[in-house]
Amino acid sequence: MKKISLLGATGSIGLQTIDIIRSNPQAFKLVALAAGKNIEKTTEIIKALEPELVSVQRASDAATLQRLFPKVTFTYGAEGLVEVATHPQTTVLVNAVLGSVGLASTLAAIKMGKTIAIANKETLVTAGHLVMKEAKKYNAPILPVDSEHSALFQAMNGENPKNISRLVITASGGSFRDKTRDELKNVTVKDALNHPNWSMGAKITIDSATMMNKGLEVIEAHVLFDMPYDNIDVLLHRESIIHSMVEFDDTSVIAQLGTPDMRVPIQYALTYPERITLQQGKRLNLAEIGQLHFEEMDFKRYRALQLAYDAGREGGTILTAMNAANEAAVAAFLRGELSFLAIDETIERIMHEHKTIVQPDLETILAVDSETRKRVADMIK
Repeated sequence: MKKISLLGATGSIGLQTIDIIRSNPQAFKLVALAAGKNIEKTTEIIKALEPELVSVQRASDAATLQRLFPKVTFTYGAEGLVEVATHPQTTVLVNAVLGSVGLASTLAAIKMGKTIAIANKETLVTAGHLVMKEAKKYNAPILPVDSEHSALFQAMNGENPKNISRLVITASGGSFRDKTRDELKNVTVKDALNHPNWSMGAKITIDSATMMNKGLEVIEAHVLFDMPYDNIDVLLHRESIIHSMVEFDDTSVIAQLGTPDMRVPIQYALTYPERITLQQGKRLNLAEIGQLHFEEMDFKRYRALQLAYDAGREGGTILTAMNAANEAAVAAFLRGELSFLAIDETIERIMHEHKTIVQPDLETILAVDSETRKRVADMIK
């Protein structure tokens, strides 16, 4: 049995992880979880899975839950995230929190040699060099949960990394894939959240619409698989059936296919190197689908993707600045304070003004993150 700590339990990835744990009680035990402000959903999870340790965002919520569940230990805030991540019984940490808040807790778990199933893009984007260095030092496996990186990971199994010539990450195109850039001037939050293929949280759905999501994934692929940016391509693939591909020196291409269901890569990260039946999983029927479509990526149309490549090639703290600017701008868009196209414009302005530090330590990364968010807030005002 694998004992699991889960960060971001009430988010989209978190809830699907909970579904897998509940469906396989013989294989998994949830020993600790961290949630945010969704106390109703947190309460449901505690009743169903009886974790030993629970962290929430606010101290008042922790006190309320403590009265309801006297046998459970409760904590809160940033320190609570670290406590959950480093629970002594945990063998696998699933990092499914949004944003850079998952960084410190992930590094703490790595230092204890825990397996990290990572769905938190921002941790690898802002501090990938630190994460991979520490993972190697403490022999902590890093397993990707994103469908694209899980696909690459699966396609590489048993292969010599020296023989890999190119990684191809597929992109659905998001909710505005049939609109020109000029047609995006007056789109609404409701329009942007209407993703054609995937059921995801609000932030990642907006990132998909801007294509920043794919830009973050390119940076992740560079970090996880030590692949140069010039050897990582993005291909528009509307059906989201091929999740990514690996091309080898002999021109062979291995792709991982499946229906758009995030439970597949989540479960694979939890069971690796084994596979188990996915409860209520839909089998892929290519005859039913009939056709798969592919298009070259338009970097002028999807400006955020180009910005991510630019930041990745430069490296250092510009990655942190880009990510923080994106998080702040997306949050402002969701609040109705910023137009959709202004998301890209805000990120580009922040990157243009940023002075990069090449090999930042954790303290520097956190400082740049905080300063960038304040700068974006001032720009919006």
